[in-house]
Amino acid sequence: MSLGPQAQANLEQKTVLITGASAGIGEAIAREFVEAAGGNIRLVLAARRADRLAELSRQLKQSGAQVHTAQLDVSDRATIDAFFAALPSDYRDIDVLVNNAGKALGVEHAGNIRDKDVEEMFATNVLGLIKMTQTVIRGMKERNSGDIVQVGSIAGIESYPGGSIYCATKSAVRSFTQAIRKELISTKIRVMEIDPGAVETEFSLVRFGGDATKAKKVYEGYEPLKAKDIADVVVFNCSRRANVVVAESVVFPSAQAGSYHRHRRSEPGGEN
Repeated sequence: MSLGPQAQANLEQKTVLITGASAGIGEAIAREFVEAAGGNIRLVLAARRADRLAELSRQLKQSGAQVHTAQLDVSDRATIDAFFAALPSDYRDIDVLVNNAGKALGVEHAGNIRDKDVEEMFATNVLGLIKMTQTVIRGMKERNSGDIVQVGSIAGIESYPGGSIYCATKSAVRSFTQAIRKELISTKIRVMEIDPGAVETEFSLVRFGGDATKAKKVYEGYEPLKAKDIADVVVFNCSRRANVVVAESVVFPSAQAGSYHRHRRSEPGGEN
């Protein structure tokens, strides 16, 4: 999506770090930054699946972007310092951090949730995000500039049954983000959170352990958002002039009004 010449000028020559960049929303954000900047941008793409990153990098370089990829699982916080230490010199001054990596596991109610799932969701969605933010924010403070973009969820605003742990992690992200925005009020660092509703990506497939039938049912009876819809909003927010902070963006498909409030068609041409 072209956002016009002024937006392009605001993004050109910036270095953007995106976690969870190998698929879904993260991949879409990478593509959107390149398009909006006219290819004149540097990307650091991090994710667990190196093969997908390599292919994405190849495609983005054809559009003129400079791209560095690195395999990274943000839930393994011990590897994050090494990830930053290994960045080439041209990619070390991060102008935009997009903390996109995240996951939900299962729909069990409290009392039946596996400890492993609790730990993995908190390690990825909260602890990894905090570690990435703390590391990048130091350089941003020195330069007195930068954008921190947290990909949250409507689940962090409105909890729902069967999602207690996932909702808790996204609530933690929301609280952390609001606090650092206030801590950085005397700087030129912008802190932004985007809270999507239903987006059709691999999210539900991961949540249901690879069960495609269950994952598909999440989106039946209405049209969910696409990853590009979220990417459009992220890049629009980051391309505003420096004094404009789009602090929070809640994004729903037209048939959704809350975590569990969705209008589903019972059959073609009908309503429920």
